[in-house]
Amino acid sequence: MRFVQTIKNIWTIEELRKRLLVTMLLVLIYRLGCYVVLPGISIEDIKALTDFTNKSGLMQLLDMFSGGAFSQASIFALGIMPYITASIVIQLLGMVLPSFQKMQREGESGHQKLNQYTRYLTVFILLLQGPAYLINLRFQVAAAGQSAAMGGWTIAYLTVILAAGSMFIMWLGERITDRGIGNGISFIILIGIIARLPEALFYEFVSRLPGETGSQGGLVMFLVEIILLFAVTVGAVLLVQGTRKVPVQYAKRIVGNRQYGGARQYIPLKVNAAGVMPIIFAQAIMFVPITLSGFGGEGSGSSFFAAFSDINGFWYNAVYFVMIVAFTYFYTAVTVRPAQIAERLKSNNGFIPGVKPGQKTIDYLDSILSRITLPGSLFLGIVAILPAFARFFGISQNFAQFFGGTSLLILVGVVLDTLQQIESHLVMHHYDGLMQGGKIKGRTTGSAY
Repeated sequence: MRFVQTIKNIWTIEELRKRLLVTMLLVLIYRLGCYVVLPGISIEDIKALTDFTNKSGLMQLLDMFSGGAFSQASIFALGIMPYITASIVIQLLGMVLPSFQKMQREGESGHQKLNQYTRYLTVFILLLQGPAYLINLRFQVAAAGQSAAMGGWTIAYLTVILAAGSMFIMWLGERITDRGIGNGISFIILIGIIARLPEALFYEFVSRLPGETGSQGGLVMFLVEIILLFAVTVGAVLLVQGTRKVPVQYAKRIVGNRQYGGARQYIPLKVNAAGVMPIIFAQAIMFVPITLSGFGGEGSGSSFFAAFSDINGFWYNAVYFVMIVAFTYFYTAVTVRPAQIAERLKSNNGFIPGVKPGQKTIDYLDSILSRITLPGSLFLGIVAILPAFARFFGISQNFAQFFGGTSLLILVGVVLDTLQQIESHLVMHHYDGLMQGGKIKGRTTGSAY
C-alpha cells in the first residue's frame, strides 16, 4: 500500500510528473532510433553482424552499451560511448594542462568552453569509429557469404549518418538532464543495459530447462544464479555508498550575540571515491587491441590479439584487474585532495581531534584515504572480472555480463541517483520519501559521467 501511495504522490507533483513524462518520451525516441537501419543494409547483412557480435565477447559488450543498436546496424550503432570517451580525455587534460585547469576555474563560461571542446573531440572520434564500424560490417557480411557493396563514397555518407546519430543521442541526453529526471547521458546508457536484460534472462532460463540441457537440476541452477546476481548487486550498492567518517571539531566563535561552531561533524571519505571511472578507463584501453586488429580482420589471428580479445582468457582479465586497481588509486588521488580538505578545515576553524592542523592533517587524511582505497579498488576489480567467472561456470555470454563489470555498476549508480532526485522532489513537497530507513545516497563525485 505504501508503494501505491508513493506513486500517487509522485503523480500529484506537477513538476515531477512533467519531468518523468519528458524522460519517458525521450527514452522512447531513443529506443525507436535503435531499430532504424542504415540505408543500403539488408536483413542478411544484419544477420551476419549479429552472428559475429554473439561470437565475440567484446562486441557483445559494445552492443550492450548501445542497447542492441550495434548489432542492428542502426543509425545509433556507435551509441553514446564516443562522447564519454571524449569527456574522459577532457577530464584528463584538465588534470595536466594549466590552460584547461584555468577554464575549470572560470565557472559557467569555462564549463561551456570545455563542453564545446568535448563536442569537437566527439565528432573527431566518430569520424574515426564510423569507417571502422562499416569496414567491420563489410568484412563480416563477406565472411557470411553475402556481398555488401560499400565504396568510398558509401562509407563516407554512412559515417556522416552514424556521427549524426550519436550526436542526436548526446542531444537527447542533455534534454533529459535539463527537462527530465536524472543524468541524461548516464540514463541513456542505463536504458541500453536494461533493454538487454529481459532477453538475456529469458534465454538463460530456457537454456536451463531439462529439455534443453538434459539435466534435472537446470532450474535449481537458474535459481542459484538469480540469488548470486542479487548478492552481487547488493555488494555493488555497498561499494557505491560505502564511506569512512572522519570526525571534525569546529572551534567556537562568537559574533555579536550569536555563537558559531563548537559542534562535531564528520568528513565522509568514500571507500570507492573513483566510482566507475577506473573500469571505463581500463576498458577503453582493453578495446585498443581489437580496434587495431580491424574488428576481426587481418592481424586478429596473432597470439597477442587473440589473448587480449578473449574476455574469458587469463591475460585479459589479469591485466584488466591490475589496471582497474591502478586507475582507482590514480583517479582518487586527483579527485580527492587532502591538502584542499585540510585548508578548508583551517579556514573554517575546524580540526580533527588529536591531529595538529596543517601538514599533520594532510598526512592523516592521506593515510586514511590510502587504507580505504585498497579494499575499494580490489573489490572494484573483482566486480569487473566477475562476468568471466560467471561464464566459466556455464552461465551464458549475454546473462554473464550482468554479474559485474561496468554494466552492473552503472546500473546501480544511475538508479540510485535517479531515486535520490525523485525523493528530493517528494521531500520538498512534504511527502514521505521512497525509503523508510533513511535517505537514498547517490554516487560520489567520481561517478561515471
